[in-house]
Amino acid sequence: MATGKAGPGQAVHIPVLAEEVVAWLCPRTQGWYLDCTVGLGGTAERILQCSGPGGMLIGLDHDPSAIAHARARLHPYRDRVRLMCENFRHVTSAMRAARRTRVDGILFDLGLSSAQLAQPERGFSFQQDGPLDMRMNPDGGPTADVLVNTLPETHLASIIHTLGEERYARRIARAIVRARRLAPLRTTMALSGVVRQAVPRSYRGGRLHPATRTFQAFRLAVNDELGALTAALGDVTELLAPGGRLCVIAFHSLEDRVVKHAFRRVAREAPAQWTILTKKPVVPAGEERTANPRARSAKLRVMERAPAAAGAGGAGRA
Repeated sequence: MATGKAGPGQAVHIPVLAEEVVAWLCPRTQGWYLDCTVGLGGTAERILQCSGPGGMLIGLDHDPSAIAHARARLHPYRDRVRLMCENFRHVTSAMRAARRTRVDGILFDLGLSSAQLAQPERGFSFQQDGPLDMRMNPDGGPTADVLVNTLPETHLASIIHTLGEERYARRIARAIVRARRLAPLRTTMALSGVVRQAVPRSYRGGRLHPATRTFQAFRLAVNDELGALTAALGDVTELLAPGGRLCVIAFHSLEDRVVKHAFRRVAREAPAQWTILTKKPVVPAGEERTANPRARSAKLRVMERAPAAAGAGGAGRA
């Protein structure tokens, strides 16, 4: 879920791989589609455009501000859209609330948007100073502040190593504990500074900011993103109508690994019912990567449920 930047404080939504998603989903009029990460509504808008005039879309997002933006963007399609502020972990109950048992296509566009990164008060970015929050939904759950300032050193190192794939996780965890003994680490700049000082000097001049992986690790931990993704992928296959397709865009190796393994498991357990359509993930073309640098790491995987047997008529979609 990447965006571009138009100017100071103004995020412009550039959905990643939107045309590829539409091509794989093949939206049709009268079809129902589920966007589990509706974000600012860019890809949802394309799906609605391509499924007009009767296509319907259910959009979920954990972030209430994203739902507000999506509602404004999708206002012209308001009679064809049902938006809910909900973590996709609870996709089954969200579908019940929407009074649907099946949909014809499902999309997950994972990761952060520039709109979220551009809000210092959200605490996602080390580029601007803000509180160590990092919650997708600001109304629930412990913040990154709580994890950073209370977890034992071994637990911190485990999070940074496992969820950030950070080679210097132990050094960073040790430095965090040492710093918080003097004063709690309350801001993004404070944490970023500790990480920068903890890693070798040669590591500070690489392509990535030295705090990138640590911030990713705490964000994933705060929101249990991989746990939610694993749970949701286990549920959505039951929600896909015959002939329907599931599209997932991941932005880092941990997410992509969860998706790849989930797809393989489903296809292995029911090979007559499921086909993985992307043997290798679809990646953005050079033009898109140039226009939208955040798209560079995106990987799209697609799986299809077998069409209904002749005469079944798509029963059970309502």
